[in-house]
Formats: sequence, C-alpha cells, structure tokens
Amino acid sequence: MTAKPFIAAVLAASAALAHAQPMDGKSLFAKNCAACHQPTGKGIPGAFPALAGNAFVQGASAAVATVLLKGRGGMPDFSGSLDDGEIAHVLTYVRSSWGNDAPPVTEQDVAGTRAALGVAPASHDRFGNKH
Repeated sequence: MTAKPFIAAVLAASAALAHAQPMDGKSLFAKNCAACHQPTGKGIPGAFPALAGNAFVQGASAAVATVLLKGRGGMPDFSGSLDDGEIAHVLTYVRSSWGNDAPPVTEQDVAGTRAALGVAPASHDRFGNKH
C-alpha cells in the first residue's frame, strides 16, 4: 500500500471513530455552551446568564430541554445540531455541576419534549449544523 491510500484509510477510520463515540456532557458543554456561559457556569453578567445556582436550570427537565430545542432570548436552538442523547448529557452535566443539584435528564425526556414541540430530529450528516 502506498502512502496516500494508507493516509486516506487512517483519516477515514479516525472520522468514523469520532462519530461512533458520543461525547460526554462536560465535553459537549465545553464545545457548545462554555463560550457564553463560561466553563465555571457563572455566565457573563448582563450578557449570558449564570447556570451555576440557577433555579430554572435545576427545575423541570422539560422546560430546560425546551430552551435547548427552541432557543430563548439571544440563545440559539440546538435542535438541529445536538441529538436527544447529547442534549440529555449536556443538561445532566449542567444540572449537577457548580453546586447545582437536580436529577439527571434522560434521552427519553428530551425525545418526549422534542415530540411535544414538533421539533425535527437533529442531523448528523456532514451538512448538519453541528456546533
């Protein structure tokens, strides 16, 4: 095997592996949320709300999932870029970090909220709006 086909095969295998392994809530938060809400969950006063100690974040899971599925204020929605499992992981991480103490959110919780809102499933193809 020459170098070019070998490199192409390694890159293809790496890409397939990256899509096969789901990210955990902390990694998804870092990738999608931390720029605004900060890695500490303290947000940016006057611009992005704190998630640490936030009663809404620790409240009803359907209400919090709705924010990620539909957006709120200046926050974008993540319905097309994060699937139900990924949203559940992010919400569970947020609801159990920085002193927050709320029950986990399940993939089924998010799927039910998505269905109730009539929001289309996330796209994981190469043309999807993956953050």
